[in-house]
Amino acid sequence: MTAPAEGARRRVRSVQIDEQAAGQRIDNFLLRELKGVPRSWVYRTLRKGEVRVNSGRIGPEYRLRPGDTVRIPPLRQGEERVPAAPAAGLLQRLEDAILHEDEDLIVLDKPAGLAVHGGSGLSHGAIEALRAARGPHATLELVHRLDRDTSGCLLVAKKRSALRALHGLLRENGVEKRYLALLCGRWPRGTRMVDAPLRKSVLRGGERLVRAGGEGKAALTEFRWREDFAAATLVEAVLHSGRTHQIRVHAAHAGHPVAGDAKYGDPQCNRALREQGLKRLFLHAHALCFPRPSGTGEIRVTAPLDPDLEGLLSRLRAEAPPPGRAKR
Repeated sequence: MTAPAEGARRRVRSVQIDEQAAGQRIDNFLLRELKGVPRSWVYRTLRKGEVRVNSGRIGPEYRLRPGDTVRIPPLRQGEERVPAAPAAGLLQRLEDAILHEDEDLIVLDKPAGLAVHGGSGLSHGAIEALRAARGPHATLELVHRLDRDTSGCLLVAKKRSALRALHGLLRENGVEKRYLALLCGRWPRGTRMVDAPLRKSVLRGGERLVRAGGEGKAALTEFRWREDFAAATLVEAVLHSGRTHQIRVHAAHAGHPVAGDAKYGDPQCNRALREQGLKRLFLHAHALCFPRPSGTGEIRVTAPLDPDLEGLLSRLRAEAPPPGRAKR
């Protein structure tokens, strides 16, 4: 891939994608290609069709292929800016939250409330902060995403080759992703599969909304019962596909929304649990297992529940237990 000249930012230019750049989402490619450009500019130009790949319009989720030609429109005066550096406390917090690191990848225990990337009024998220901490020569790319309010295992690639390998594993369902979720109501014991297509839409204000059923994309979630409480159930959710808001929408579709979910949840359940101290979405990506991108063997990583979620479970256990409750 040809490196851009500084003046090239002021005119339309074309970039040929080579093997090293292949595998990236177009939005991430543009953000790295045009350092300092607001994320809002990237999504606005994609939405308007001003960014083209092989002369065709594409969405922000498009993944680049070797040989693609990307048309990048010019920046107008005043659009280019250098974002403020992340706070030192956030940088240290993320370094302390690294669960696993090797030459290919990082597994981060992402805190709840931190977006995986900047945008929508945020100057930076987890990936921008990690890049700031590691310096300008670090190659760090998100392998997958977590909702802002979801905590737990987040996978970041340190090499383009590792990114491509991990994306391949994700496409082939070769990455086991397990979550812990507290669901409203009494979930049946045992294992239950929720197989319902998911359809994503974007509201006028830019908010994403996902609905189950209809002509959406295939989605399958496995829910495994873990523990009963008086009016809620702890489950483990295993993803067999990777759709936006999948666990939250499938849980609500099954009649037991995730506790603390303001978008798809039960307001009455949320109020009751808020009185018990729940101040966030109770959804935590607690385990990842996948083959190493390079070499033999596999990587298994677990992230413990945050203390606030463990504290809530302790308080729920102290209540009068439902008949026949079993421990995890």
